[in-house]
Amino acid sequence: MTSSNTEDYDFLVLSNRLPVDRVVAADGSASWQHSPGGLVTALEPVMRAADGAWVGWAGQADLHVEPFESDGIQIVPVALSADEVENYYEGFSNDTLWPLYHDVIAPPSYHREWWESYVKVNRRFAEAAVAIAAEGAIVWVQDYQLQLVPRMLREARPDLTIGFFNHIPFPPYGIFSQLPWRTQIIEGVLGADVIGFQRVADAANFSRAVRRLLGFVTKNPYIEVPETIGGEQSRRVLAKSFPISIDSRSFEQLAREPAVQARAQEIREGLGNPKTIMLGVDRLDYTKGIGHRLKAYGELLTEGRIQVEDVTLVQVANPSRERVQAYMQLRDEIELTVGRINGDFATMSHTAISYHHHGYPREEMVALYLAADVMLVTALRDGMNLVAKEYVATRFDESGVLVLSEFTGASDELKRSLRINPHDIEGLKDAIVRAIDMPREEQTRRMRSMRKRVFVNDVERWSLDFLTALRSSRELPAELAEDPLGELEWTVDRVRRP
Repeated sequence: MTSSNTEDYDFLVLSNRLPVDRVVAADGSASWQHSPGGLVTALEPVMRAADGAWVGWAGQADLHVEPFESDGIQIVPVALSADEVENYYEGFSNDTLWPLYHDVIAPPSYHREWWESYVKVNRRFAEAAVAIAAEGAIVWVQDYQLQLVPRMLREARPDLTIGFFNHIPFPPYGIFSQLPWRTQIIEGVLGADVIGFQRVADAANFSRAVRRLLGFVTKNPYIEVPETIGGEQSRRVLAKSFPISIDSRSFEQLAREPAVQARAQEIREGLGNPKTIMLGVDRLDYTKGIGHRLKAYGELLTEGRIQVEDVTLVQVANPSRERVQAYMQLRDEIELTVGRINGDFATMSHTAISYHHHGYPREEMVALYLAADVMLVTALRDGMNLVAKEYVATRFDESGVLVLSEFTGASDELKRSLRINPHDIEGLKDAIVRAIDMPREEQTRRMRSMRKRVFVNDVERWSLDFLTALRSSRELPAELAEDPLGELEWTVDRVRRP
């Protein structure tokens, strides 16, 4: 922070949600607790070192809160009205952009009033950042809810260095072009100096959209953005993949705790000690392929290739966007399927599917990962899928099998998983049987390779890689030109500078 009096900050993070949740106790008193999540874990150290500020929505409509400090991070809440939650968040963000960016697995809805609300809220976020950003500050904008913010920041404050990271897929042009406001979105994102994506293909899709819609020159991984229409001068924007990860060591540390291991054993015993426990952990979302997973499992039981006494499926389905019609319908379909399979195959001592429509704290999730012999990640489309990496990080004894959809960003890195096309039910069934029967020696070879990748490319590495690229968009000090380690130190030092 440059000055505690003027409340100007050298490093800002903007995201739809704040890294803290407001909790109201039984006596009516309110407090704030940190939200668990990879993004928060990645950025907290840099935020504290830089006296940084985090701008975001507190998660409740019509909640007006003054800025406050939480664990060394300045929290700057942005208020949303009930109408804005409905139109900007549930509407345009989650019923227009989300299905469009996930290959139109569900049909997007296009409403002009939703778009107008999206523009209005993006401007509010940008204005909040402009008001507290120091001269030459670094601003890192997160995700699809805020795609207009980079350009708004650049127009208001050309002195800022601006990064944008898209946590979800970016679709091929044939899909993206359906969006009535496609050009405005592209122009908004191009306000950034560095644009990050989960996969190489996502960055390529974005660059292709830029060429098709704006005619700008793209030379992978750069995009030449004219400073003025028809002008000769241009600004070079970097658009490339920066695959996000997890705090791998914290997951392994939890997995090694005796209490967590004891809980994993309790879970196995509670399920009747089957030979194999398969696990699915997802938000209840149509992109996650939960129905495909249940179909494959049900058919394997029907065909007698597996027995309910031997193989149990645990499905954790975290509630998600429950006021959106598509999600309400999905929940009904999933729970109907679970009930049918259990009705057909459960015995007095063994349940086919142990289904849980709620979330769990991290300790319980790690215990579930330890208890599971096979992890099923069958997403139809996913920017990354950190659950796959969390499972690998917890398997410190190098046992277990990961069945992983090729349509996740994680499949680019975890190549020793059993990669599947979730639309191919027969192929998915064969992969499940192979996972159940896999010898321990093969499990160890595969898991060891994946664990090495997850621990080398952890969430700290992701944030430093992005910040280094963002720093490189400015003039590089000559003495650091040949020193990668120095570059990283310069990045952190830059945001510490008084």
